[in-house]
Amino acid sequence: MNRLRRSRWVRRGLVAGALAVALGVLTSAGAELWTRGTAHGHVYAEADVPAAPVALVLGAQVYPGGSPSPFLAARLDIAKRLLDAGKVRAILVSGDHSRWEYDEPGAMEVYLIAHGVPASRIALDYAGFDTYDSCARANRIFGVKQAIVVTQSYHIDRAVTLCRTQGIDATGVGDDTVRIYEQPWRNSVVRERGAVLKAVADVVSHRDPVFLGRQETTVQEALAAP
Repeated sequence: MNRLRRSRWVRRGLVAGALAVALGVLTSAGAELWTRGTAHGHVYAEADVPAAPVALVLGAQVYPGGSPSPFLAARLDIAKRLLDAGKVRAILVSGDHSRWEYDEPGAMEVYLIAHGVPASRIALDYAGFDTYDSCARANRIFGVKQAIVVTQSYHIDRAVTLCRTQGIDATGVGDDTVRIYEQPWRNSVVRERGAVLKAVADVVSHRDPVFLGRQETTVQEALAAP
Protein backbone atom coordinates (compact mmCIF):
# COMPACT_ATOMS: atom_id res chain seq x y z
CA MET A 1 0.00 0.00 0.00
CA ASN A 2 2.78 2.43 0.90
CA ARG A 3 4.48 1.57 -2.36
CA LEU A 4 1.23 2.29 -4.23
CA ARG A 5 0.85 5.65 -2.50
CA ARG A 6 4.43 6.59 -3.29
CA SER A 7 3.82 5.63 -6.90
CA ARG A 8 0.76 7.86 -7.05
CA TRP A 9 2.66 10.81 -5.54
CA VAL A 10 5.48 10.30 -8.02
CA ARG A 11 3.00 10.30 -10.92
CA ARG A 12 1.29 13.40 -9.58
CA GLY A 13 4.64 15.10 -9.18
CA LEU A 14 5.61 14.24 -12.74
CA VAL A 15 2.29 15.53 -14.07
CA ALA A 16 2.59 18.75 -12.06
CA GLY A 17 6.14 19.21 -13.30
CA ALA A 18 5.10 18.63 -16.90
CA LEU A 19 2.25 21.12 -16.54
CA ALA A 20 4.60 23.70 -15.04
CA VAL A 21 7.05 23.26 -17.92
CA ALA A 22 4.24 23.53 -20.47
CA LEU A 23 2.89 26.67 -18.81
CA GLY A 24 6.35 28.20 -18.81
CA VAL A 25 6.81 27.43 -22.50
CA LEU A 26 3.41 28.87 -23.39
CA THR A 27 4.03 31.99 -21.30
CA SER A 28 7.43 32.53 -22.86
CA ALA A 29 6.04 31.97 -26.35
CA GLY A 30 3.27 34.47 -25.69
CA ALA A 31 5.77 37.05 -24.46
CA GLU A 32 7.89 36.57 -27.57
CA LEU A 33 4.84 36.95 -29.80
CA TRP A 34 3.96 40.18 -27.98
CA THR A 35 7.40 41.71 -28.46
CA ARG A 36 7.61 40.63 -32.10
CA GLY A 37 4.11 41.89 -32.83
CA THR A 38 4.67 45.25 -31.17
CA ALA A 39 8.02 45.76 -32.88
CA HIS A 40 6.74 44.58 -36.27
CA GLY A 41 7.17 47.29 -38.89
CA HIS A 42 9.52 49.30 -36.68
CA VAL A 43 12.76 47.33 -37.10
CA TYR A 44 14.92 48.21 -40.10
CA ALA A 45 18.20 47.52 -41.76
CA GLU A 46 20.68 50.27 -41.00
CA ALA A 47 20.51 51.71 -44.53
CA ASP A 48 16.72 51.83 -44.52
CA VAL A 49 15.84 53.14 -41.06
CA PRO A 50 13.96 56.47 -41.17
CA ALA A 51 15.65 59.48 -39.63
CA ALA A 52 14.97 60.35 -36.00
CA PRO A 53 16.45 63.01 -33.71
CA VAL A 54 18.27 60.59 -31.38
CA ALA A 55 20.03 57.24 -31.47
CA LEU A 56 19.55 55.42 -28.17
CA VAL A 57 22.44 53.00 -27.67
CA LEU A 58 21.76 50.41 -24.99
CA GLY A 59 24.61 49.36 -22.76
CA ALA A 60 26.44 46.05 -22.70
CA GLN A 61 29.57 44.61 -21.13
CA VAL A 62 32.63 46.78 -20.63
CA TYR A 63 35.94 45.06 -19.93
CA PRO A 64 38.26 45.99 -17.03
CA GLY A 65 40.17 49.04 -18.17
CA GLY A 66 37.13 50.52 -19.90
CA SER A 67 37.12 48.88 -23.33
CA PRO A 68 33.68 48.09 -24.75
CA SER A 69 33.03 44.44 -25.52
CA PRO A 70 32.63 43.60 -29.22
CA PHE A 71 28.85 43.55 -28.74
CA LEU A 72 28.83 47.08 -27.35
CA ALA A 73 31.40 48.37 -29.85
CA ALA A 74 29.21 47.12 -32.71
CA ARG A 75 26.25 49.09 -31.34
CA LEU A 76 28.35 52.22 -31.04
CA ASP A 77 29.67 51.83 -34.57
CA ILE A 78 26.11 51.76 -35.90
CA ALA A 79 25.22 54.90 -33.95
CA LYS A 80 28.25 56.72 -35.36
CA ARG A 81 27.32 55.73 -38.89
CA LEU A 82 23.75 56.91 -38.33
CA LEU A 83 25.11 60.25 -37.14
CA ASP A 84 27.52 60.51 -40.09
CA ALA A 85 24.68 59.72 -42.51
CA GLY A 86 22.45 62.41 -41.04
CA LYS A 87 19.92 59.85 -39.79
CA VAL A 88 20.28 61.17 -36.22
CA ARG A 89 21.57 64.40 -34.71
CA ALA A 90 22.45 63.15 -31.23
CA ILE A 91 23.43 59.93 -29.48
CA LEU A 92 22.14 58.98 -26.03
CA VAL A 93 24.24 56.23 -24.46
CA SER A 94 22.46 54.44 -21.64
CA GLY A 95 24.00 51.85 -19.37
CA ASP A 96 25.09 50.68 -15.95
CA HIS A 97 27.22 52.83 -13.65
CA SER A 98 25.96 51.37 -10.37
CA ARG A 99 29.53 50.80 -9.18
CA TRP A 100 32.26 53.42 -9.31
CA GLU A 101 34.70 51.05 -11.02
CA TYR A 102 32.22 49.97 -13.70
CA ASP A 103 31.01 52.65 -16.11
CA GLU A 104 29.28 51.61 -19.30
CA PRO A 105 28.14 55.11 -20.42
CA GLY A 106 31.56 56.61 -19.76
CA ALA A 107 33.27 53.89 -21.79
CA MET A 108 30.73 54.39 -24.58
CA GLU A 109 31.43 58.12 -24.67
CA VAL A 110 35.20 57.59 -24.77
CA TYR A 111 34.83 55.09 -27.63
CA LEU A 112 32.60 57.37 -29.68
CA ILE A 113 34.89 60.37 -29.25
CA ALA A 114 37.92 58.26 -30.18
CA HIS A 115 36.08 57.30 -33.36
CA GLY A 116 35.32 60.85 -34.38
CA VAL A 117 31.98 61.67 -32.76
CA PRO A 118 31.96 65.20 -31.30
CA ALA A 119 31.49 65.18 -27.53
CA SER A 120 28.81 67.83 -27.94
CA ARG A 121 26.63 65.28 -29.78
CA ILE A 122 26.68 62.72 -26.96
CA ALA A 123 24.39 62.55 -23.91
CA LEU A 124 24.93 60.05 -21.10
CA ASP A 125 22.44 58.15 -18.95
CA TYR A 126 24.26 56.53 -16.05
CA ALA A 127 21.20 54.68 -14.70
CA GLY A 128 20.17 52.53 -17.65
CA PHE A 129 20.38 49.37 -15.59
CA ASP A 130 18.22 47.36 -17.96
CA THR A 131 16.33 47.89 -21.19
CA TYR A 132 13.12 48.98 -19.46
CA ASP A 133 14.97 51.56 -17.35
CA SER A 134 16.86 52.90 -20.36
CA CYS A 135 13.64 53.38 -22.33
CA ALA A 136 11.65 54.84 -19.45
CA ARG A 137 14.43 57.25 -18.49
CA ALA A 138 15.02 58.29 -22.10
CA ASN A 139 11.48 59.62 -22.17
CA ARG A 140 10.83 60.70 -18.59
CA ILE A 141 14.26 62.12 -17.70
CA PHE A 142 15.80 63.10 -21.04
CA GLY A 143 12.64 64.09 -22.91
CA VAL A 144 13.20 61.76 -25.88
CA LYS A 145 10.02 61.35 -27.91
CA GLN A 146 11.42 59.76 -31.08
CA ALA A 147 14.52 57.60 -31.41
CA ILE A 148 16.35 54.87 -33.26
CA VAL A 149 17.21 52.15 -30.75
CA VAL A 150 20.50 50.36 -31.40
CA THR A 151 21.38 46.93 -30.04
CA GLN A 152 21.92 43.37 -31.32
CA SER A 153 19.29 41.72 -33.50
CA TYR A 154 18.30 39.11 -30.90
CA HIS A 155 17.44 42.00 -28.53
CA ILE A 156 15.96 44.55 -30.92
CA ASP A 157 12.30 43.46 -30.80
CA ARG A 158 12.20 43.66 -27.01
CA ALA A 159 14.08 46.97 -26.98
CA VAL A 160 11.79 48.61 -29.53
CA THR A 161 8.71 47.24 -27.79
CA LEU A 162 9.75 48.52 -24.39
CA CYS A 163 10.64 51.96 -25.73
CA ARG A 164 7.31 52.21 -27.54
CA THR A 165 5.41 51.24 -24.38
CA GLN A 166 7.31 54.00 -22.56
CA GLY A 167 6.09 56.75 -24.85
CA ILE A 168 8.86 56.85 -27.44
CA ASP A 169 8.14 56.63 -31.16
CA ALA A 170 10.91 54.08 -31.52
CA THR A 171 12.38 52.31 -34.50
CA GLY A 172 15.31 49.96 -34.24
CA VAL A 173 18.46 48.72 -35.93
CA GLY A 174 19.92 45.38 -34.84
CA ASP A 175 23.52 44.34 -35.26
CA ASP A 176 24.41 40.88 -36.55
CA THR A 177 28.15 41.28 -37.07
CA VAL A 178 29.04 39.78 -33.69
CA ARG A 179 27.46 36.44 -34.60
CA ILE A 180 31.05 35.41 -35.22
CA TYR A 181 31.36 35.11 -31.42
CA GLU A 182 29.24 31.98 -31.51
CA GLN A 183 29.11 30.97 -27.84
CA PRO A 184 28.39 34.46 -26.41
CA TRP A 185 25.77 34.95 -29.12
CA ARG A 186 24.05 31.65 -28.28
CA ASN A 187 24.14 32.46 -24.57
CA SER A 188 22.56 35.85 -25.23
CA VAL A 189 19.81 34.32 -27.35
CA VAL A 190 18.96 31.90 -24.53
CA ARG A 191 18.91 34.70 -21.93
CA GLU A 192 16.62 36.72 -24.17
CA ARG A 193 13.90 34.08 -23.78
CA GLY A 194 13.72 34.86 -20.08
CA ALA A 195 14.15 38.59 -20.59
CA VAL A 196 10.93 38.84 -22.59
CA LEU A 197 9.02 37.54 -19.57
CA LYS A 198 10.56 40.26 -17.41
CA ALA A 199 9.62 42.80 -20.08
CA VAL A 200 5.99 41.78 -19.79
CA ALA A 201 6.12 42.03 -16.00
CA ASP A 202 7.75 45.48 -16.16
CA VAL A 203 5.14 46.85 -18.55
CA VAL A 204 2.19 45.33 -16.69
CA SER A 205 3.44 46.61 -13.33
CA HIS A 206 4.15 50.12 -14.66
CA ARG A 207 7.13 50.19 -12.32
CA ASP A 208 9.35 53.22 -12.06
CA PRO A 209 12.99 52.89 -13.11
CA VAL A 210 15.44 52.19 -10.30
CA PHE A 211 16.42 55.87 -10.40
CA LEU A 212 14.41 58.79 -11.68
CA GLY A 213 15.79 62.09 -10.39
CA ARG A 214 15.72 65.51 -11.97
CA GLN A 215 15.08 66.27 -15.62
CA GLU A 216 18.18 66.30 -17.82
CA THR A 217 18.70 68.71 -20.72
CA THR A 218 21.75 67.03 -22.23
CA VAL A 219 19.84 65.47 -25.14
CA GLN A 220 18.33 68.84 -26.09
CA GLU A 221 21.77 70.43 -25.84
CA ALA A 222 23.24 67.72 -28.08
CA LEU A 223 20.46 68.25 -30.63
CA ALA A 224 21.15 71.99 -30.64
CA ALA A 225 24.93 71.62 -30.95
CA PRO A 226 26.43 73.07 -34.14
